Amino acid sequence: MNWLSLLGLEAFVARWRANVIEGAIAAEDRLELARLEWLDQKQRLQQMLVLLIAVTGLTVVTLVLVSIAILVQFWDTPHRVMVAWVVAGVWLVAWCAAIIKLVSVARSTGSGFALTRRELSQDWRDIKERL
Repeated sequence: MNWLSLLGLEAFVARWRANVIEGAIAAEDRLELARLEWLDQKQRLQQMLVLLIAVTGLTVVTLVLVSIAILVQFWDTPHRVMVAWVVAGVWLVAWCAAIIKLVSVARSTGSGFALTRRELSQDWRDIKERL
């Protein structure tokens, strides 16, 4: 004898069962989305690490070359001075480009998991509307 049908609870139980199944599928989708965003975030962090190493190396080179350029300025011929400042200027431009790229990557890294957060907030709004 099926007590759920006799008590009229069969439709209620079926609705709850469907909601639990739908919730499990939604949770699975959200976990997959979070995994994909983690891969994207990890790639950005790796790129940021490489750029940070590049900026550090370029900073050292820039400081050395600027120091050499200042020393060379006091030497005999003006050609040495011009060449030293041109070389130091090229390294300074490369350093500035690396800093700009590093800041750009750092800003984009701050918005990690945006899709997952948006999906979860939408799910939460949907749940609150149903209640």
